[in-house]
Amino acid sequence: MTSTFYWKAGATLGITAVALGAFGAHGLAKHVNNDPKKLKSWEMAANYQLAHAIALLVVSSAPRAVNRYAAPLMLGGTLAFSGTIYALTLNRDQFKFLGPVTPLGGLAMMAGWAALLL
Repeated sequence: MTSTFYWKAGATLGITAVALGAFGAHGLAKHVNNDPKKLKSWEMAANYQLAHAIALLVVSSAPRAVNRYAAPLMLGGTLAFSGTIYALTLNRDQFKFLGPVTPLGGLAMMAGWAALLL
């Protein structure tokens, strides 16, 4: 994939992180019966998504040798980690099969950061 793809993916992650964070702050409570654990999980997912959106923008601007592994790991990890948390927060019963994906997404994000050390 090209750095342009990862730049656009980072921008898309950023836009959606802000939108999902706003929803979490202003509209989610009624959908989750004001469950503080679910609200906190949603907030964490949005925060990690936004942090990795910014990281992906930076990494996409780096030379290909630097972002070859970091960019796809950060993107895939963020989608898996934050995406599964959003789904599980909204409907744990329907999406419980995604539970094991969440830590794999976290590991992929960490691997993306580790790839920057190579």
